[in-house]
Amino acid sequence: MTETSLVLFASDRFADHVTPPGHPERVGRAEVMQTAAAAFARGGGTVIEPRPVTDAELAAVHTEPYIGSIAATSGHAVRLDPDTYTSSQSYETARLAAGAIVQAADHAMAGQGRALALVRPPGHHAEAHRAMGFCLFNSVAVAAAHALAIGASKVAIIDYDVHHGNGTQWMFYDDPRILYVSTHQYPFYPGTGAAADIGRDAGEGRTLNVPLAAGATDADYDLVYTRLVVPALQAFAPDLLLVSAGYDAHERDPLAGMRVTTEGYRAMTRHLRVIADDVCGGRLAFVTEGGYDLQALAECLNSTITVLGDALVDNAPSFPDSTERAEAVIGDIISTHRAHWPSGIW
Repeated sequence: MTETSLVLFASDRFADHVTPPGHPERVGRAEVMQTAAAAFARGGGTVIEPRPVTDAELAAVHTEPYIGSIAATSGHAVRLDPDTYTSSQSYETARLAAGAIVQAADHAMAGQGRALALVRPPGHHAEAHRAMGFCLFNSVAVAAAHALAIGASKVAIIDYDVHHGNGTQWMFYDDPRILYVSTHQYPFYPGTGAAADIGRDAGEGRTLNVPLAAGATDADYDLVYTRLVVPALQAFAPDLLLVSAGYDAHERDPLAGMRVTTEGYRAMTRHLRVIADDVCGGRLAFVTEGGYDLQALAECLNSTITVLGDALVDNAPSFPDSTERAEAVIGDIISTHRAHWPSGIW
């Protein structure tokens, strides 16, 4: 892998998923993604048109009856729950989104460099048997299961969307091969993601939830990454790092109450690039989740592309804000998890 290696998986077909007027997960998000991809291509970057996910890849995490129920919406506008809708081409678009991150994972696993899948609809709320939270298929979970199937022994999924990724958590809750780490506003939609939720049976200790109170800042998130996320990744030593990149913790996002700035997101992305280089040979793939202020989404995507694509990693920033929201949970999280991890990692 070359130090400047980054590819994007993107398509104007992600605009084919149409939601009702006023819905935050709107076509404008696809347009922002395509603008970012076009700028990357003009600068000499590689942008690849993704393929749809296969039935077998979907069935690794979703039930066959559920896949069939979403397939049955093809050609129709259907309300699946109070927040989640399909339009005539949503089924095909969701298959393309999952296929994009599977290809991104393949690219990273092959040692060809970092990858970013610019997709919609998002995926991390979709459970094995139901759609919810704007999500139809759980794209990052499909990619993680695919990576295990092609030879990865361990995969880490980091989710920095402002909402807890309930679907991803439950799909791997008893699987010790998957480390799921989520930083999210709590209490908040979808109501899951308590610090005490750490996994079940063989997977106990492999779910690391970091519930943060509304108003958390760049400094809170940076402290969480420094004290919890990076040490956990070092100890787990995955073969592949996947990132559910939701930008709705941004201070301008209309759906949440966090105070993360574009620079805060840049810092999180930087942490993940550095640790991926350290523990898994740079095998790192991102997939977009939420992010509903179009200006903030554009800024954060451009920042992520810069951090992942630059030849060198810039110096770590420092943030002067209060860290009281992070400090309020870090101690309890460490106490809850300590028995499941090697001594001294925290």
